[in-house]
Order: sequence, then structure tokens, then C-alpha cells
Amino acid sequence: MEKFNDVDYYIEKYGQKLIDFLPDLVLALLMLFIGLWVIGIIKKLVAKFFKRKDYDTTLEKFIASLINWSLKIVLFVLVITQLGVESASLIAIIGAAGLAIGLALQGSLSNFAGGVLILLLRPFKVGDFIKAQSVEGTVKEISIFNTKLLTFGNQEAILPNGKLSNETIINFTTEGIRRENIIFGISYDSSVETAKNILLELANEQEIIMKEEGKMPMIVMAELADSSVNLSLRYWATNENFWNARWYTLEEGKKRLEAAGISIPFPQRDIHLYQNNNN
Repeated sequence: MEKFNDVDYYIEKYGQKLIDFLPDLVLALLMLFIGLWVIGIIKKLVAKFFKRKDYDTTLEKFIASLINWSLKIVLFVLVITQLGVESASLIAIIGAAGLAIGLALQGSLSNFAGGVLILLLRPFKVGDFIKAQSVEGTVKEISIFNTKLLTFGNQEAILPNGKLSNETIINFTTEGIRRENIIFGISYDSSVETAKNILLELANEQEIIMKEEGKMPMIVMAELADSSVNLSLRYWATNENFWNARWYTLEEGKKRLEAAGISIPFPQRDIHLYQNNNN
């Protein structure tokens, strides 16, 4: 009989607590469902806003995701508080957990911060051809933690945003045009004037090389090297025509110089031997 009395006691004690807690539980669940419904509406409104403004796709996804998770965290705090957990204690727990996670994921947080900076400052965008961390390629994707490049050899290079946002980035696409500087080495016995005329004519006859004022092709003597006189052919071309102009100029330049009897030397040294006749 004593055991049954104990059961009755606990049922009465905790049953009453459950009844007292039930309104808070129902209100918390109601708050959760209504909150998730409101967050869904806000997500749709944000998506419509970005669609009208035509922002960068990567930036849209990042901001939409940030708003979504921020609202869900606020809703979580409100629901837990409604269930009777003190907000001060909850904030302290979240702060301690955040500190522990932050220390464990320093590299990831650095990449996250770098991703935010890249998305806000926009040093490059998807489709740009860039050079960073000794890698050249077309930007394929910009995510929160890393950036993906498609290299010239059709390989995917993944660069962490933390280092990427703190190091030098060369963007070849931004200006729309590029200036090339091709070095042709000729022998010291060859005519510099003849070689310059041949190479300048080669550049001027190409339609894909720009001829606007201030961007006319030019050729200068760049260096008196050990084995050659180095001539620098400089010209401008659009990004679309840059590589075709370079490849054609290199090949045709060599052919025309050789046809004119102008030799392109290879590195060489003159060795002088002295005989000692004292013996």
C-alpha cells in the first residue's frame, strides 16, 4: 500500500506541474509554427526583391541564407524562452558554445570572413579570369568558404577565401582589354631597324590588334642581353582576341624574321684558351 501511495504522490505532484506547463508548451509550439511560416514568407519576399534588382547570384544566395538562419536563431531563442529557460542563461550558453566552436574552427571562420569580404568588395565575379595564389583560371563559383577556378587545362582549383581575401589578386577581365609585351631576341649582327619594321608591320596588319589613339602598336629596344638584342613588341587587344593575337604574332614573327635573314640566337658563351709557354 505504501508504494501505491508514493505513486499517487508523484502523479499528483508532477501531473500538476505538467498541467501548469501545458499552456507554455502549447504557446511555444504555436510560436514555432507561426514563426516558421513568417520566415518562409520573408524568404519569398527577399527572393522577389533580388529578382527585381538583378543582383549577383552568389551575393543573393549568401544574403538570403544569412537572413534565413538569423531569423531561425531568433525564433529558437524566443521559443526556448517561452518554455521557461531564462534568456540570460540561454545567451550565456550560446556564447560559451560559440567561443568553443570558434576556437575549434578558426580556419573555417577565417574563410567565412574572407568570403563575406569578397562578396561585399567584389574584386572579381563569376566568369572573370584571375590570377591568385599562383593559380590562373576563370572564376567558376564563389561560395562562403572557398572560390573555385577553372584553369586553362580544364582543372578545378579550390582556393580558401581566407587567404584569397588577404593576398594579391590580378583580374584580367575587369578592364575588357589587355596589353601584351612580346620579347623577340635577335643577334647582334642583325639589323635592328629591319627587325623593328617587320614586327611593327606584323602587328599593324592584324585587325584584332587595337589601333586607337593612345593604343597603337609600338616596338622598342628593351635590352642588350648577353647573347641577343631584345626587342619588345607592345600592343593592345580585347580579352576575346588576346590569345589569338599573341599566338599568331609569336609564330608569324619568327617566320618573318628568319625569312629576312635575321637570326634569333640561343644563349652562348665565348671561351678563350690561353697557353702558358713558360714550361
